[in-house]
Amino acid sequence: MTADTPPVFEADFAAQFDTLLRWRRDVRHFLPTPIADADLRALLETAALAPSVGNAQPWRFVRVRSAGLRKDLADHVDALNAHAAAEQPDNDRQAKYRTLKLHGLREAPEIIAVFSDEAPIAGHTLGRTTMHETLRYSTVMAIHTLWLAARLRGIGLGWVSILDPAAVATMLDVPRDWTLIAVLCLGYPEHPSTIPELERRDWQHREPVADRIIER
Repeated sequence: MTADTPPVFEADFAAQFDTLLRWRRDVRHFLPTPIADADLRALLETAALAPSVGNAQPWRFVRVRSAGLRKDLADHVDALNAHAAAEQPDNDRQAKYRTLKLHGLREAPEIIAVFSDEAPIAGHTLGRTTMHETLRYSTVMAIHTLWLAARLRGIGLGWVSILDPAAVATMLDVPRDWTLIAVLCLGYPEHPSTIPELERRDWQHREPVADRIIER
């Protein structure tokens, strides 16, 4: 097979791909087992195969190695998490919210902050003149590609979103034209499951896709 010859994906591959999608979960509980550096590099290289507007490749990965920065991130998220709990509409919902584990920043073997470069040289502005946000969409595609590649290797990923992007950018000392898209926890999951944790905890169940398809 050459680079110009498209592969044929057989039915068994399609079935396995569907299984991969169903086993992709937002993981918050991690085993202490470290991720080998070679495996982490392979994941990031696979993430870089994601599509991007104008081939701009705006994703920027910051691997958080410092124990002090990890603690600062966790403390920051915990503070905002407590505020979010207090904002829930009633006492029952507040109590349920407080039982949820919403990040693994203290336990996950790897923490990756993902930023989107708002002014990449690559791509030469193609495709984003009227929709600049497509750069950020491209970075999200890289995160999803990373997510699937990680699960393929038995590695779990948790997306932490209860944070202040500007504060995290300052904390990690990144260029001013980078926008935070996600803080990711990576590691081997403690309790793998096809059922989302928020569904298992009766917070939110998956709804029929037919309810989200509109025709005009």
